[in-house]
Amino acid sequence: MGSVEKQFRKGEIIMKEGDVGKSFFKLLEGKAGVYADYAKKNPFRLGFLNAGEFFGEMAILEASPRSATIVAETAVTVVEIPENEMTKYFKENPDQIIELMKHLGSRIETMAADYAESQVLLKQLKDSDEAKKKSLFSKIKKHIDTYQVNKNKLTEPDGNALRAEFDKLKDDNTGDIKNYSKGMFIFKEGKVENCMYILHSGSVSMISNYRTKEEMTLKEIDAVSFFGEKGIISEEPRMATAVVESGAAVVEAVTPEDLQKLIKTCPEKIELILRHLSYRLRKLNIDFVNACKEITETYHGT
Repeated sequence: MGSVEKQFRKGEIIMKEGDVGKSFFKLLEGKAGVYADYAKKNPFRLGFLNAGEFFGEMAILEASPRSATIVAETAVTVVEIPENEMTKYFKENPDQIIELMKHLGSRIETMAADYAESQVLLKQLKDSDEAKKKSLFSKIKKHIDTYQVNKNKLTEPDGNALRAEFDKLKDDNTGDIKNYSKGMFIFKEGKVENCMYILHSGSVSMISNYRTKEEMTLKEIDAVSFFGEKGIISEEPRMATAVVESGAAVVEAVTPEDLQKLIKTCPEKIELILRHLSYRLRKLNIDFVNACKEITETYHGT
């Protein structure tokens, strides 16, 4: 069965939490709600989906159960893409690769902001007296609710498996591959670039405020890894400087045009790029829920 359009009436379930994912969707018309524990008396609404957004892709990319229930909030039209038709769909609609990357990137940014908020709240709670803790109750309750909804649903994604699969791929000669020496820049903070990178060998550090008093290493990246995908997802300036830390590194730059070529020449690499974004989102989810757990178990009685 190929991709097919489907209509749902208001209140109908489009996909159920816990089901095995065999397809993913794009919302063409209408509005849908994203719920946890929908079958229970008081379901928890996680958010909304609007026309143009994808959903259900993580279950396909990571072979995991559906993490939420999607319900039509209005009359809804979707296109359903079966798992075994994903490559065909992107070959026929190469522009949709970028759209799905933007969708995942937007969710990563939202989750990163939630995680940052949880870290600020934890610091405030640790530094506060009892009176101040009580004034933070509404923020604490939000994180307790988030933890209670998600505590049994998230499993740690396997980054090693992702790297092992990438290692099996042969060079498709699509991207621009360069050799870098230790200390060389791959990109600089503040620069706008319309590309992402694949680290084939070596190690790279992401550093903010490089060579200033406020310098801070944000992340260390080892091969094989993807990084800098925000250059494709948005046109915002780089938020850090990428510097080679090892003696040498082999780095491939990939542009949106390269992605459209890749879907024809090496669709497996496209799938791995999408899986990388899904992995990052799931890892952020876990980090956020763990922070919510600390807030819940330490300050639940506040």
